[in-house]
Amino acid sequence: MQRTGGCMCGAVIFTARNVPSTAGICHCPMCRRWTGSALIGVTVPADKVVWQGEHNIARLQSSRWAERAWCKQCGSNLYFRVTMESEWSGNYELPMGLFDDPNGFEITNEIYFDHKPDSYSFAGTDRTQLTRADCVAKFPVLDEDGPLKAG
Repeated sequence: MQRTGGCMCGAVIFTARNVPSTAGICHCPMCRRWTGSALIGVTVPADKVVWQGEHNIARLQSSRWAERAWCKQCGSNLYFRVTMESEWSGNYELPMGLFDDPNGFEITNEIYFDHKPDSYSFAGTDRTQLTRADCVAKFPVLDEDGPLKAG
């Protein structure tokens, strides 16, 4: 399925092909600070996304293994992407709210579930819920990595 989307001001827009109908939620401390709550992301291979307005995309290597990007004009978060060579590198995690039509996605997993604040929860329970320890067991680099600090 093809979907379109973009930032709040329209300076960056995208067309994504073969977009899955599934999404995941991340409650890790970095995603919570980056989004203000939790990242609800849709995984799309990088070669399936065409960006317009790329000169308006700012990027930050937020850890030794991943980067985050946002619009230079309005500050909208655009994507999270694993940059370290691995089976997960190259995919974009596009925030669901960027899609022009965010309907039709099924949330299939929540990670860092034990870091979710008690002040909110998402409807439905028929999904995989991984704790931080579960995530580190699957991706050992997480145990040795935290956010890169400025300066």
